[in-house]
Amino acid sequence: MPSAATPSRAAILGAFAIVYLIWGSTYLGIRFAIDSMPPLLMAGSRYLLAGLLLYGFMRWRGEAAPTRQGWATALIIGICLLSFGNGGVTLGEQYIPSGMTSLLVATVPMFLALLGWLSGVAARPTPSVALGLVLGLVGVYLLARTPGASHVAIPGHEAVGITLVLVAALVWAIGSLYSKKKQAASSPFLAGGMQMMCGGGAMLLIGLVRGEAAGFELSAVTTKSWLAYAYLVTFGSIVAFSAYIWLLRAVEPALAGTYAFVNPVVAVLLGWAFAGEQLTVGMLGGAALIVAAVVLVVLGGRKKA
Repeated sequence: MPSAATPSRAAILGAFAIVYLIWGSTYLGIRFAIDSMPPLLMAGSRYLLAGLLLYGFMRWRGEAAPTRQGWATALIIGICLLSFGNGGVTLGEQYIPSGMTSLLVATVPMFLALLGWLSGVAARPTPSVALGLVLGLVGVYLLARTPGASHVAIPGHEAVGITLVLVAALVWAIGSLYSKKKQAASSPFLAGGMQMMCGGGAMLLIGLVRGEAAGFELSAVTTKSWLAYAYLVTFGSIVAFSAYIWLLRAVEPALAGTYAFVNPVVAVLLGWAFAGEQLTVGMLGGAALIVAAVVLVVLGGRKKA
């Protein structure tokens, strides 16, 4: 994937394919990993390890050491995207199925369009954008009324999971817009490693403060969780997160956020096929409204821009 100022169409399409498909599968990976691992300790160590590997590799390849300001920028972006963004999603998956989680994360493009307008980056929302926001809220309401599945760690608290994931999506959008204006390093891959180190380290610290290490034993981690963890470190973090950071520099943030169109389809199908998650009428209705909403918001905002 080139780092030139004018990336090729093939590179952009390849990066989108990586983010669309791999991130769609990570919801199930997270679900399997937290079956026997504390959520924030799992997510924090996952990104910290991935960041160390990517940062070390890029420095070995000859990338210059980042500045103090670069590290400060990486800390802000890492906390937004990973500590709050991915951390909220990971915590939320204790309460709601992976498929529903991915559908709620599909609100990211809406937040990007709305925050882009409020921050002066984009134009005032068009009628189609406003309609999309309303449809999105209705879709979330339908998801909130969907009976919880028995295949979650903490059943009976769907509202908690939905709130956690929506807040995570909002903060992820804020971090994405910020990373478009501020860059931690000239290389998007070095910057990605820095952000994963900072965000993962902060998430790990939060997990320790929450007491997640109390009573946790590595010997209790199942083989399925270890395999899921390895997949999340390599493909979900090093490969897909780096591709997303690169896309934020190559295309508009709202366009980069369209991964949320495809991720729910991948996640819902994988959750149904491999985790026994149900597909209810309410969930399908909410899913259809959310997907329609993000399409209206992104396409409507692009016409006005």
